[in-house]
Amino acid sequence: MKPTSSQPATQYAAVCYRHTAPGACEVLLITSLDTGRWVLPKGWPKKGETGGDSAMREAYEEAGVVGRLREGCLGVYGYDKILASDLARPCCVAVHVIAVSHLDFAFPEKGLRTREWFAPDIAAGLVDEPELKRLLESFSPEA
Repeated sequence: MKPTSSQPATQYAAVCYRHTAPGACEVLLITSLDTGRWVLPKGWPKKGETGGDSAMREAYEEAGVVGRLREGCLGVYGYDKILASDLARPCCVAVHVIAVSHLDFAFPEKGLRTREWFAPDIAAGLVDEPELKRLLESFSPEA
């Protein structure tokens, strides 16, 4: 893979969670469009959007998430976005947190992705990016 730029691009992602019992929660992972691996809803910001707004929009478009955005950024992780044959764009992903009230049945990418709930430690074991693994391992909705 050849980098297309040394300057990382910024994307925004959402850790979407629901409470399952007192002190316990699950986080939502979705499958990526290209490889089918487990990822957070994420994507490119639109002009005029804040990072949180972008994370909310991506969570709805990719997973049908409806909920409340928590203030601030949980953390960041990096990965290489594959753009074309043998080309990669380094990306820095700012992760926001959404408390899910419900999942819509119909949403823009329905049928293109699988969505599933996991305990945060299980989710951490399913994602590829080391920094994202650490964010999920230490995730607590109360923090």
